[in-house]
Amino acid sequence: MRKYRRFAALAMAAALAGSMTGCQSKPAATETTAATGTEAAAESAPETAAEAAGAYTPGTYSATVTGMKEMTVTVTFDADVITDIQLEHGETPGIGEPVCDTMPGQIIELQGLGIDAVSGATLTSNAILEGVADCVEQAGGDAEALKAIKPEVVKAEDEELTADVVVIGAGGAGMAAAVTANQAGKSVIVIEKTSNMGGNTVLAGGAFNAVDEGSEEALARNDSVEFHYQQTYEGGDEQGDPELVRKLVTEAYGGVEWLMDLGLEFEPGLFTVTGGMWERAHKPVEPEGSGFFKTYQKYMDGHEGITMKYETTAKHLIVEDGVVVGVECEGKTGNQVTVTANNGVILATGGFARNVEMREEYNAETGMWPTLDESILSSNAPSITGDGILMAKEVGAELIQMGNIQLLPLGDPETGSLTGMIGNAVETRIYVNTEGKRFVNEGGRRDEMTLALFEQPDKLMYIVMDSDVYPTGEEKNNFNESINELVEAGRAYKADTLEELAELIGVPAENLTATVEEYNRHCLGGDLEGEADEFGRTLFTDGKKINDGINDAPYYAAARVPTVHHTMGGVKINVNTEVIDTEGNVIPGLYAAGEVTGGIHGTNRLGGNALTDTIVFGRTAGTNAAAFER
Repeated sequence: MRKYRRFAALAMAAALAGSMTGCQSKPAATETTAATGTEAAAESAPETAAEAAGAYTPGTYSATVTGMKEMTVTVTFDADVITDIQLEHGETPGIGEPVCDTMPGQIIELQGLGIDAVSGATLTSNAILEGVADCVEQAGGDAEALKAIKPEVVKAEDEELTADVVVIGAGGAGMAAAVTANQAGKSVIVIEKTSNMGGNTVLAGGAFNAVDEGSEEALARNDSVEFHYQQTYEGGDEQGDPELVRKLVTEAYGGVEWLMDLGLEFEPGLFTVTGGMWERAHKPVEPEGSGFFKTYQKYMDGHEGITMKYETTAKHLIVEDGVVVGVECEGKTGNQVTVTANNGVILATGGFARNVEMREEYNAETGMWPTLDESILSSNAPSITGDGILMAKEVGAELIQMGNIQLLPLGDPETGSLTGMIGNAVETRIYVNTEGKRFVNEGGRRDEMTLALFEQPDKLMYIVMDSDVYPTGEEKNNFNESINELVEAGRAYKADTLEELAELIGVPAENLTATVEEYNRHCLGGDLEGEADEFGRTLFTDGKKINDGINDAPYYAAARVPTVHHTMGGVKINVNTEVIDTEGNVIPGLYAAGEVTGGIHGTNRLGGNALTDTIVFGRTAGTNAAAFER
């Protein structure tokens, strides 16, 4: 859903009088007029908008830019100042959306563009700044001069804080740990380097694999905890620690029940997420991963004892007499923040998909992917840069399976994000290359699908499907986007015939129609009794009704590329989530959960197992860190 934010100009009379000295870098020059402002800016840092950019041509101007999603920025000017900024956006709740709520007001108050991007929401921040700069240029102003105007930064005092349990990272695993530790009666401080909780989890499609063994749904799908274990263990080429895998699948549904007890609502039914291998994924009612964090916030609103320290970056773990007792951090203004724990410290900082240097280094050890350089985008939040892994290594933790890096074939060609993807379930779609031909089993392993995509021309494919899951066009995907919105934004294509669709996406019509015809025959059983799909696909129905194939107009397509999605390697832990050192011993006081850890998923993580991982091991870390005694 696209959202609108409008911001009235603040303290306009003061701005016109040149009295906003608290927000500027230098005092005002005297007698500066709109006509001579550009010259003044060249000599020294400007004070007012007039000095920075000269006179604007009054009016309202718009620019279309791309954050996590497409955004329209509309700016209104009078002769000397920015008076209004309006955003039309669909940025992610908990990550990009809060920046959309605050940054326009900051720009108006500052009358400048020298505002730092918000950590963890860099794409959104830069998109807003880019859009306003475009509008400034349209209005005849000097955007470069405005970028020189920066808010004054006053270094805060150093802080020393103490709680029973310290959690580093406010993503899915960290917040599950924090709430669990608090439920055990402990005070908790959560350290988060960005301005909001969320991490990678808030970007997720919400799929949560869990088998309610003995339920009608599990029985109808021939599913079981044992089958979930088998697919997870074998799906990672048997490199996952069997004890950790067993814990993951055995405690998965208990995690669903815990979340429901906290108030998280799930949609009825199950589905198969890409690479999930089976129909066992639960989907929250709230879009993406936002429901998890609304649930955690609701818990914190009703319970004391959890303190959130945002825009605080953990730097080094504190070790005393061989025990991890806290963490040294840097605050937003460069001040030192020292946080100590009476009980345990929990690492939940995520993986390193956004750290190109790390992923190239470890990919070189395995040669798993042709390249993981900067040309390969990532679906992850910008903040996922391996911080916790490096901190743990510094205190002697063993790192395992670091070369096990997962890519998806489902990245947005511009951003690497999973947004803009059409369809929610594997059963209803096919993938075709730029020749209009299928090339892989769409229901297979994620690594196999992505390696196959690397071999296609331009490493580019199209998801193709029909209107069966979009009867009105207003139905939402896993990222709260309707197909109508995606088509309007040019991120998806719509046509009344396959031939028209082929023309829109630039593939040979005869190839696309033949590909769909062959796929449809498999969906219907047709002439192919006993004949296997050439790519080994077996998922042709959704378990509830027969999928009659791709034959109900209108038809849809969306372009996708490889994107770095998950790093399966990380800090070694045991089933108690205790961190293990290079000698095989437990590091007292240190626990870890979520993507910062390694050894659970092996070479390939099943789709839908990541959120399960965060809850199962996050809860365990919270319980055991709360019980740890020095």
